[in-house]
Amino acid sequence: MANSPKSVQLTIAQDPAADDLLSRDPFALLTGMLLDQQFPMERAFAGPLKVYERFGSLDPAAIAAADPERFADMCATPPAVHRYGRSMAGRIQALAQVVVDEYDGDAANIWSGAPTGAELLARLRALPGFGEQKAKIFLALLAKQLGVAPAGWTKAAGDYAKKGYRSVADVVDADSLQQVRDFKKAAKAAAKANG
Repeated sequence: MANSPKSVQLTIAQDPAADDLLSRDPFALLTGMLLDQQFPMERAFAGPLKVYERFGSLDPAAIAAADPERFADMCATPPAVHRYGRSMAGRIQALAQVVVDEYDGDAANIWSGAPTGAELLARLRALPGFGEQKAKIFLALLAKQLGVAPAGWTKAAGDYAKKGYRSVADVVDADSLQQVRDFKKAAKAAAKANG
């Protein structure tokens, strides 16, 4: 079945313990994607391990129910989960609440039952902190690395479905991480030159 994830060892965080958590915990992977903005990619995807180590769990229900001030303090304590640790703490809790309320507390339910790429994209876009681009990138990550490839996923993911080194969806080792960085740097320079 195209929506059944395959067992894969991800290497996005470039840290064995963080990558192991991302590989086996769907909410960790979703949280890493949430944190992947205005922050180095590998550090964003290492964030879920920091939450797990400090909070003791990545259970969405426990995170959603946590005291917001304490959770924010925990996320902001150096080394912070994100450069904007306190505001990202609120986003993590909001994301956890949606997973609890709409997906029975299991982040994998977001993608496991999606019949089409368009439906999966719509589900991802509806998540707190996931805009159009982030949703497309995460869809491409699910398809390219975990084998979650519902019908029409390439159209739904747009350019992120293409071969190459465009996003976190294409990071499989240190070399590909650098190639993605180079691609993003070149794209920013081109946008600046044209804008």
